[in-house]
Amino acid sequence: MKLKKYLFPFSFLVLITLVLFQSCYSVRLASINGTPNPAAPMVRDDYYRAVEVTELDTVITIGLENKDFTYLIKVTDLCPSGKLHTVEYRNTFGALLLSAVTFGRKRKVKIKYVCMK
Repeated sequence: MKLKKYLFPFSFLVLITLVLFQSCYSVRLASINGTPNPAAPMVRDDYYRAVEVTELDTVITIGLENKDFTYLIKVTDLCPSGKLHTVEYRNTFGALLLSAVTFGRKRKVKIKYVCMK
């Protein structure tokens, strides 16, 4: 009798945990041609420890009539060549919730990119 009492909360907890793990992922696209822009001081301990990385963490708004969004990489001090070597897109549970609550109109974007020399 006690087993049936705890079966539903336990299975619900397992389901929520699986949803949380499936909603957090990152996708990294890297070029094998070209040289990434090196970092002057190596201050990172992750995948990007030897290169200069630009991080973009913002919320974008997508209208009802269009389903895509374009972010233009321009020649600036952060990216002197304007060419991309590595791009990483990260999705989190918070971003998934924001998109669900706003019916896909607002999306939280976490992007890291490395420019070429």
